[in-house]
Amino acid sequence: MRFQGAYATPPVVKNLIILNGLFYLAQTVLPGGTGEWMVRHLGLWFWESGRFGLHQLVTHMFLHGSLTHLFMNMFALWMFGRTLEYELGSRRFLSYYMVTGVGAALLQLGVTWIEVHSLAEGVMAGTTNPFLLQQRIDTVTIGASGAVFGVLLAFGMMHPNAMIMLLIPPVPIKAKYFVIGYGVLELALGVSGAQSGVAHFAHVGGMLWGFFLLRYWKKTGKIFY
Repeated sequence: MRFQGAYATPPVVKNLIILNGLFYLAQTVLPGGTGEWMVRHLGLWFWESGRFGLHQLVTHMFLHGSLTHLFMNMFALWMFGRTLEYELGSRRFLSYYMVTGVGAALLQLGVTWIEVHSLAEGVMAGTTNPFLLQQRIDTVTIGASGAVFGVLLAFGMMHPNAMIMLLIPPVPIKAKYFVIGYGVLELALGVSGAQSGVAHFAHVGGMLWGFFLLRYWKKTGKIFY
């Protein structure tokens, strides 16, 4: 008989957490500028920067900018990913995680392309500082947040009435309302640019790709919820 405790962690979630932790250790502990080298080669760069590689669509998900960044992503993955992996199966859950992570990167690149060309027009018109254009081209994206937002979206779709306890404020809320609210907030922050330094459209991208993938699986009878 197989026993699954309340806090048992299935293999994909466990190994993703371990892998992300090992990458962060390599970034911060190994000498000789290893962390900078990893960001330079494995972070997600815009294709016009001269640093872009297709592998970055995947590798950027395993780098993090700080211990807090790592902890928040891995805690959310552990909290919501365990249930999903048990229900979807390890192989399908891993596929979902990777698809949403890559999808998040693609949307982020698309939004960056729009921003870069808008800034370029401003430079040509003399209304934008060329430094701002170059700064946007040379911005790197790292972190598992896109895939984690995909996981959050899946939990909300598959368990819409499950209660989630917020930290601030400490009140319970149904998963469906939490996911909708978080998605709208990320979209608003991305459009307004109110919180710079955060790839809000990558978060939205993870949710969008997750939504369409889950709907496709449901329509084709691969999953039920």
